[in-house]
Amino acid sequence: MRIAQQLAATFSIPVELCAVNFPEDDEIVPKFFGCRRHLERSVLDVGRFSIPRKLPLIKDILDRATAATQAEFIIYSNVDIAVVPHFYLSLASIADEGWDAFMITRRTLSKGYTTPAQLWRMYADIGDRHPGNDCFVFRRETYAKYHLSDACIGARAFAKVLGINLIVHAQRFQHFKNLHLTFHIGDDRIWAANKWADYSAHNLDVFRRLLRRYSQDLSKFAGNPLIDRWMANFGP
Repeated sequence: MRIAQQLAATFSIPVELCAVNFPEDDEIVPKFFGCRRHLERSVLDVGRFSIPRKLPLIKDILDRATAATQAEFIIYSNVDIAVVPHFYLSLASIADEGWDAFMITRRTLSKGYTTPAQLWRMYADIGDRHPGNDCFVFRRETYAKYHLSDACIGARAFAKVLGINLIVHAQRFQHFKNLHLTFHIGDDRIWAANKWADYSAHNLDVFRRLLRRYSQDLSKFAGNPLIDRWMANFGP
């Protein structure tokens, strides 16, 4: 992110890097994150789970990020997602084309990469496309309309909860599945383990309620493969 931020600056595109984390994680937040905000609660404050995991609520993260900046666009990515040097330049180009909300599907790289010294080699590795989504871009001004309830990150269906808000409140939404802009080392999918099933159930409940809330809005997206699949699998 620091390399991509520096490259964007050479083209007069300002990028603010903001970390939202629990206070006990301050020591692992890189110093080049100029904006830092603390979380005060987790999913454990809104539900009961068989194995406690202090997972942040996506609403709490985005509330703090949007309040900390006047930027035109907010970019949310999971903490384990890396970006290529031209990442922010590419997003600016996409926004200039008129897309005001979009999702980027990551590339999955081999777990053979083990050190930051290999970063430039990672940039060159096209990897494999991942079926999920972990990078979201949207206009800051639309965020006040979002309904995220108590969905948490780090569990199944979180991306659906955030993604459906992007789609419903955008003037022009796009889902980019084949861009080589973000990557992740390995594909362990720890969140999919059966022992975390109650966290998945929690997020899926939030998502189903959102489908009911947005049912009229979603009717205009009939024929959109993503929406049709969600409605078929999780709809009322």
